Amino acid sequence: MAHRILVASNSSNITTLNFDPAAGSLEISSDVHVGHRPSWLTSHESHPAIVFTGLEQTDGKVVALRYDEHGKGEVISEASSAGQEPCYLLATRDEILIANYRSGTLGILPLSSSSELAASTTAIHLSGSGPNKRQDVSHPHQVIIHEEYQELFVPDLGSDIVRRFKKASDGSWKLRGHIGFALGSGPRHVAFYGGDLFTVLELTNKVVRHRLRPLPEFPVFVKSVSTMSNLPPAPNDFVASEILIPTTNSSFPTPYLYVSNRDDPSPEGDIISIFLIEGPDSLELIAEVRSGLRHLRGMEFGGPDDKFLIAGGARGGGVKVFERLEGGASLRLVAAIDSVEAPTGFLWL
Repeated sequence: MAHRILVASNSSNITTLNFDPAAGSLEISSDVHVGHRPSWLTSHESHPAIVFTGLEQTDGKVVALRYDEHGKGEVISEASSAGQEPCYLLATRDEILIANYRSGTLGILPLSSSSELAASTTAIHLSGSGPNKRQDVSHPHQVIIHEEYQELFVPDLGSDIVRRFKKASDGSWKLRGHIGFALGSGPRHVAFYGGDLFTVLELTNKVVRHRLRPLPEFPVFVKSVSTMSNLPPAPNDFVASEILIPTTNSSFPTPYLYVSNRDDPSPEGDIISIFLIEGPDSLELIAEVRSGLRHLRGMEFGGPDDKFLIAGGARGGGVKVFERLEGGASLRLVAAIDSVEAPTGFLWL
């Protein structure tokens, strides 16, 4: 069975790839021009053929696209992101949540039942800074909802906190608390598993595990470890990037955490680190897979039982698909293409 995968980028295009596991092939089927740096992708909950991207530019934009059964897309509308350089979007049933990195704003863009974008976007202004030169202002880097607690988590790289929002009775998001991290650590992305919160710190290249409790209770620190066994030479405050914990299933019953690391000087490319997190206090680095990619930023699981992991090198190496082996404890390269320009994120159709 072949799969279609959309590729976000630091160019001006979103690319559709056809991945055939049986043939070990990865081919471009189409491109659609959308504008400056469409670096992240999210699909509509009820209409998966409708996809949204953010343009990482000074006047941030959200662009909506419609894809047909062949994976060919067309732009259908756009709206303001209510900030600068939107780097992460999440589409829910009735709104798009937007992390505007440069301006330190959280954008809320209403969606109609037919997935049409509203005329205006609400901005929630965040404040804060840190000791690192890259922490001049608040820099929200992700928007993700904890389904059980119905909380919105917003890692803020600029302020060394992960903000926690809850919906008020009027339907608006209100800040209700935060989780603090070491000064200058730069929380980038988070993932949830088994009642715990896992956070990747971009500026200090750490993974942190907390026992998570619903608001107004505080989380409990469990453990912190490096994202890789040997960090690149200093300065190296631009390494750790994505953190993923695929849902366990019959094919992969053991939980593992995967982290992408950027800008490794090795000729074998950047590392994907694999951690065992099965026990309540476990956070053990068990494998490091050389990817052959340069500036490995985005990656995403897909296929049957999340059997495959697609990853890209924003500064070289193209796009590669890996198969999970040994129950997820290792990865094997199964397909690659080097002609995709500056890939940054992925969406399995």
